[in-house]
Amino acid sequence: MAEKVIKDDQPRVYFDCNKCPAFCCSVYERVGVNKRDINRLAKHFGVSPEEATQRYTADYEGERVLKKVKDVIFEKTCEFLDQKTRGCTVYHARPTVCRSYPNRSRCAYYDLMRFERIQQGDESVVPQIKITFHEVEEETADYADGPERVYEWDEKER
Repeated sequence: MAEKVIKDDQPRVYFDCNKCPAFCCSVYERVGVNKRDINRLAKHFGVSPEEATQRYTADYEGERVLKKVKDVIFEKTCEFLDQKTRGCTVYHARPTVCRSYPNRSRCAYYDLMRFERIQQGDESVVPQIKITFHEVEEETADYADGPERVYEWDEKER
């Protein structure tokens, strides 16, 4: 196989997943899966799609998501993360959202981690972050410079 050549029009990658504690597997409150993802997991584990759905997913407000487990670094993480190596145990069967992440040449979590490690002077620092989602109501307010969108945060707790 020929060695991969990076041409000027190919994006360079500015992160190294092997140096990350798996933020992407841990900081989101949910990782959505679709039918194709469930079929891929079922094939990987040699079970039926129904069995894979029952074993590896949960319902989150009507959305099918991967199950999470208690983590040694973060509060919870994907059940398929090896907590010692911080690598995916189902890499070839991982869901679509994981396959496409981060969908750009930079990873915001890796950048944050590198920044904090430099600022703290400590290569073992792991910033604790958690991504959650809140409903917002969009309104338009009139200002001197013209109309502007205003977002009101919903106060209800989850």
